[in-house]
Formats: sequence, C-alpha cells, structure tokens
Amino acid sequence: MSQPTPFASRRGLLFGAAAVSAGAFLTGCTSNESDDDEPAANDRPAADDKPGKPVTIGFAGPQADHGWLNAINDNAKKRAEKYSDVTLEITEGSNDTAQQIGQIETLINKKVDVLVVLPADGKALTQVGLKAMRAGIPVVNLDRIFNTPQAYRCWIGGDNYGMGLNAGHYIGEKLKGKANAKVIELAGLDNLELTKQRTQGFDDALKNYPNIRKVARQAADFTVESGQAKMAQLLQAQSKFDALWNHDDDQGVGALRAIEQAGRDDFLMVGGAGALSAFEAIKADNGVLKATVLYPPTMAASAIDLARALGQGKGVGGLAEYEIPASITLYSAVVDKENVDQYMSTGFK
Repeated sequence: MSQPTPFASRRGLLFGAAAVSAGAFLTGCTSNESDDDEPAANDRPAADDKPGKPVTIGFAGPQADHGWLNAINDNAKKRAEKYSDVTLEITEGSNDTAQQIGQIETLINKKVDVLVVLPADGKALTQVGLKAMRAGIPVVNLDRIFNTPQAYRCWIGGDNYGMGLNAGHYIGEKLKGKANAKVIELAGLDNLELTKQRTQGFDDALKNYPNIRKVARQAADFTVESGQAKMAQLLQAQSKFDALWNHDDDQGVGALRAIEQAGRDDFLMVGGAGALSAFEAIKADNGVLKATVLYPPTMAASAIDLARALGQGKGVGGLAEYEIPASITLYSAVVDKENVDQYMSTGFK
C-alpha cells in the first residue's frame, strides 16, 4: 500500500458525524462478484447491510485505561452487534506487548477470518501482524501503525498533525485581530511520536499568524491528575496569555480544575479528542473551553466495517473500486458551540 500519512499513531462512537469523512460510505459494501448483467463499478449503487457470508473478526486492543481507549472497545463491540453475520472474538486488552502478542496469536490459532488490531506498540507488534497476514488472515491495523505495510491489509486511524494544525488555525482565527497575542500548549507525553506531531501541526498553523507567539509549553501524560498538576504550573508561570491548546480531553478535565482553582477566565481553551464532558462544557459556554479538535474513536467502528468487507470479499459502498482502500486517515474536525449538537452523540466518557 501507499504508506499512510506519517501522522498516524495514538496513545495508548457508533458512526456519527465525527467519522463521516472515513466512515459513512463504509456501511454499504459492494460485492466483488460480477456477471454480464452487472453494471460497471462506477455505476453500481452502494449495497445495503443485508446479511452476507458469516465472518468471525478477532479484535485485539490495548488496556482501556483511558477514556478514548475505552471508547475504542465500545465502538468495536457495538458496531459488531449491528451485524447478524459478524461474530466478534475480543481479547481482554493489554498494554504489555508480550501479553498482547500472545492474545493475537491465540486469535490466529482460532483461525478467525479477519483481525482488527490496535497495538499497544506498533513497532513491537509488527511481527505478529506479519504472522497473521502470512497465515492468510487479513489485518486491519487500527491507529498505531505497524512498521511495514506487509503486516496489514488496511490501516485506519487518526491524524495527529491535523489535530495540531486545526487547533492552531482555530485559535489563530480567534486571535488574528489581537496584537502581540500569546498562546500556551499543554501537550501529551513527549516520548510519543504523536505528541511531536500534534505540536508540529500546531506550530505550523501559528506561522500563518505573525501576531501570535507561543510563550510556553508543558508536557503532561494524558491523565486527569497530570493535566491538573501541569496546568497549575503553567498558570503560575504565565500571568497573562490569550489561548491554550490542550492535546487531550481526559487531561483537560484536570486542566480545567486547575484553571478554576486559580480563578482564571481571561483566555480561551481548545481541547483534543472529543470527550462528552468537553462537548457539554462547550455547549454550556460558561467557561474557558470553547472548542475541541476530534480524534474520533469511531475509527474502531469503521475498522469493524472494513473487516467485515474483507471477510466477505467486498469493497466499500460509495467507491468504484472492488477492494477496500489500503489506508484511511480520519479528519480532525473542530467542534465548537456552533456545531456541538451535531457531535454530541459521539462523545465518549
């Protein structure tokens, strides 16, 4: 396959508007089979979701120790339940790479039809992805990417660079009329490539706004506790700034606590991921949080659709090709007060 965008990794809702760019067309799968009376591929309507060949999908994800990761598991389960022809074999999930490899090998030995894998560590699990592919089991690599495209048939995931880019543009547009505007950044774990990608996108966007200067950056670790502690440090160090971009809505809960405790309301805040709590705060519009940039866990529902299509030898409804795509990168939409109702049902807890 053509290598997915390099901005393809994520730490470690049912289809809705959050995943429209990647998912709406996946719900109808177009058969590869043809006969003399069948219209050309680009003339065929998308098929509906009528039951087809039974497919057993093995799903292996990391431990759900974070709101977004828990939403990944929920999306996969709920999507599979919508199909009477899908049986989902789901592992317990683990952040221990050796344990997750063992879980995936068990699924391979069970001879599942298709595998969906969100690896705890893409590099470390590449070999087991290769093992599945060589055993004739197509792999849908979810978000954290394996080291080689030979280890998966299809990759689907989020756009970390795009998150930063869209957060930066949103803030830039809000502050473009303000002279000498200052912004700060509450990042995620700095040892993760995704954090660097989000920061790079943010910095690149701000280059379009010469009136804005980033004056501080602090790395947290995607937890409520770290968000609160690191935000408190930023607030102590920066007596005056105009906007904050926080990489993750889970750590944003803690950041908002620190902001409230400090009695600060003199700036706007943009979050990241798409938590229900963030959507509710944006809708209430009675605090600093004005928007969040999506990293939609609906990708797990889309992965189940793709796996089902692979197991049934189908393509994707809405596309002319007979095969599913080699890669799908989700769009990092900005959700603010103007469109939050559209996305509310996709928020994760």
